[in-house]
Amino acid sequence: MPTLLELQRAMRASLVDRNDGPAAAMLAQNVPADRLNIYRNTFVTGVTKALRLSYPAIHRLVADDFFAGAADLFIAQHPPCAAYLDEYGADFPQFLRGFQPAAALEYLGDVARLEWAVNRAIHALDMEPLDLARLEALLPEDQARVCFVPHPSIALLRADYPVDVIWRGVLGGDDAALAAVDLKTGPVRLLVERGATGVEVSRLDAAAWRFAAALCEGKPLAEVLAEAGHTSVESQLAEHLAAGRFIDFRLAPCGAAAFTASSEAVL
Repeated sequence: MPTLLELQRAMRASLVDRNDGPAAAMLAQNVPADRLNIYRNTFVTGVTKALRLSYPAIHRLVADDFFAGAADLFIAQHPPCAAYLDEYGADFPQFLRGFQPAAALEYLGDVARLEWAVNRAIHALDMEPLDLARLEALLPEDQARVCFVPHPSIALLRADYPVDVIWRGVLGGDDAALAAVDLKTGPVRLLVERGATGVEVSRLDAAAWRFAAALCEGKPLAEVLAEAGHTSVESQLAEHLAAGRFIDFRLAPCGAAAFTASSEAVL
């Protein structure tokens, strides 16, 4: 009699690798091997549904049959590693970039990147925003060493196409907006976050996006300010803090960032 581990490995080979040999050898007498197709179909159907829930705009853009075919190949190449399927599909945008049948839809991979960021924001843990009193209590010489920790729902994306317009148009059924899309309008820089009313996707200009990205990467504040090199950083940082986009901070090692008057002014 096979052990539980042997049975699990055999079923995985059947479901994921489509190798029915080991599992078929363990079936009871007179049970045909094609019964395994029931479990495989259930597995593929369930995982495909999870992908549709994470990528609703992609599903609508390519229609059901195309999506199912792409999902089937993706699942074979990137099977789930955990039972929590809300976290499954992170590799789907990159897969679509190399999926030859979708080559004519050059923007598809970038739309999928946006959808994955939205999916992550939806399922991110609820976290309390940073208590600003902790910042106020810092010694002046420590302010330059502040490294912020972003809320887990935050994502910053740069895309070559107006994916936010495409995404909203598809999900909203706005044919006029989609007809007006110009794929040659240049890159867009997006902030994705979960607010009080749900997930929000906002455009930032290049300087504001770089500033937000540097803060979210956890760079010391003095370094971020030096890289920004423009006068609106005070209001931008105040906006990020007021919006609750950071949940914590740490202090970089002494010497990692030089204290500047501008950092003192911001905090």
